[in-house]
Amino acid sequence: MHIVSVGVSKFCFLFAVAFCCLLLLLIPALQPPPRQLELPQPRPQVRPAQARPSHHTLVPAGIDSARATDSPTGLSGLEIQRRTIRTKLTQNEKHSHKLGVASERVPERDVGLSSWSKSLDMLELKDLFIAVKTTRKYHKSRLELLIQTWVSQAKEQTYIFTDGEDKELQMRTGANIINTNCSAAHNRQALCCKMSVEYDKFIESQKKWFCHVDDDNYVILPSLLRLLSSYHHSQDIYLGRPSLDHPIEAAERVKSDGSVSVKFWFATGGAGFCISRGLALKMSPWASLGNFISTAEKIRLPDDCTIGYIIEALLEVTLTHTHLFHSHLENLQKLPADNVLDQVTLSYGGFENRRNVVSVVGGFSLAEDPTRFKTVHCLLYPDAGWCPKFKPEY
Repeated sequence: MHIVSVGVSKFCFLFAVAFCCLLLLLIPALQPPPRQLELPQPRPQVRPAQARPSHHTLVPAGIDSARATDSPTGLSGLEIQRRTIRTKLTQNEKHSHKLGVASERVPERDVGLSSWSKSLDMLELKDLFIAVKTTRKYHKSRLELLIQTWVSQAKEQTYIFTDGEDKELQMRTGANIINTNCSAAHNRQALCCKMSVEYDKFIESQKKWFCHVDDDNYVILPSLLRLLSSYHHSQDIYLGRPSLDHPIEAAERVKSDGSVSVKFWFATGGAGFCISRGLALKMSPWASLGNFISTAEKIRLPDDCTIGYIIEALLEVTLTHTHLFHSHLENLQKLPADNVLDQVTLSYGGFENRRNVVSVVGGFSLAEDPTRFKTVHCLLYPDAGWCPKFKPEY
C-alpha cells in the first residue's frame, strides 16, 4: 500500500511539471498581437518665396539668434544679415582680383558662430587707433596737409606723436597731438622712443587695431576698414609691406656678452603697418612701459625693425605681406591710376625725388598739389568744402 502511494505521488508530480511546461509554451500564442506604433509624420516645410542657398554661409559674430525675427520680406533677420555679409565678401573678392593680389578675405566654409567670431570683424572707424609719427619741424610742411585731408575724416581715431608742443596747431585743427618728449633727432633711439609711447597709448585706448603711419602717408580709410575687416582683432595679425625682398638678419645680444644671429621679416614704417589687439597684448613683455626701447637696444635696430623682431622672432607670428601699403621708397608712378583709390596707404617723394608721386588727374595741377594728396582726397570726398567742382578723370 505504501509503495502504491509513492508511485501515485511521483506521477502527480511529473504531470504537474509537464502541465506547467505546456502552459509556458502556450502563453505567447494566446497573447493578442502587438499594436503597431504610429510614428509622427514630418511636417511639410514652408519655404519663403526666394530660395535660400544650398550651402552654409558665415554669420557675423555678435548676432543674437533670438533677435533674428521674421521680416516683412519673408526672410528672417539672421538670413538678411547673412546675405548682407555675403555681398560684402563678394565685393572684397572682386576688389582683390582687381588689384591683382590674392584675396585676403576669409573663405566661405561650413562653420558656426564661434568660428566666425574668430575670423572676421565688422569694423567701424571708432575701432581703430591710427598713430602718425612726425617731428616738430614738419608740422607746417607735412602735418597740416594730413589734417586738411584724410585726418579730417578720422580726427577722433588719429593720434599724432611728435617731439614738441604745438598748442596753436592743436587748437586750430582740433587734432590729437601728443608730445612724446622724445628727441627730435632722426636716429634709432628717438624713433624707438616715439614707438614706445605709441604702443602704450594704444593699449590704454582699448581699441581693436593699432595702425602706424608716417607723416608722408595718405591713409585711404575705406580701404583700411575693408582690409582689417577680413580678420578678427583677437587673432595674431601683423599686416604690412616689407621694404626688403628677404628677411633681415640681426645680431641678438645675450647676457654672456655674445650674440646670436636671428632672421625675421618686418613691415616698413614708411608704408605703414597694422597690428591686432590680440597680438599687441602678447607683445607687452618686450614693448610696454619702456621695454620697447631696451628691446631695440638688444638688436640695435630702428623702431619698425624692432616691431618685426618682437612679433616674428620672439612671438613666432608671421608677417602678412600686403601690397596695399606704399612708401616713398617705391616708384609710385608705376601704380596704375585706376587702382590708386583701392590702396590703403600712399606716399610721395622727398627732396631728392619730388616727382615720385601717384599718377592721378583731378582739379589740382601738379604745381598746386605736388604730393597729389589733395587730388586723391577730393576724388574720395568730393563734397569737401575746399575741393574744386570737377568730374573725376584718370
